Amino acid sequence: MLKKINHLGVAVKSLDETIPFYRDALGMTLQGTEEVADQKVRVAFLSVGESKIELLEPTSPESPVAKFIEKNGPGIHHVAYEVADIEAAIAALVASGARMIDEKPRKGAHGAQIAFVHPKSSNGVLTEICQCSECGH
Repeated sequence: MLKKINHLGVAVKSLDETIPFYRDALGMTLQGTEEVADQKVRVAFLSVGESKIELLEPTSPESPVAKFIEKNGPGIHHVAYEVADIEAAIAALVASGARMIDEKPRKGAHGAQIAFVHPKSSNGVLTEICQCSECGH
């Protein structure tokens, strides 16, 4: 079902303050930033080799990322796995007994279709599955 790890999501207080470390100090390539209004975040994708880091900055105190930072501080927020067919992946996860946050795909950054598995089903790790056809990450 899984094709690869697509990215690691990192919750940050400020993209502007965080991007220079990943881009300049670590030498990652900034692929761009965008706002995902539905999720109340601004995101930046950076790449190194075939791996990606997604920096997530909340745009509202009501954002799940803002609540994560308030509870845990900045840091790793989720692991995203790429799948070829997100609806089939969701169905397989549900059939295996996994609790889903999203039982239907929703729009993510760069046009990806995404869904999250509840951390209670994945030993405390927020897990994202994503189907990424033309999104470039």
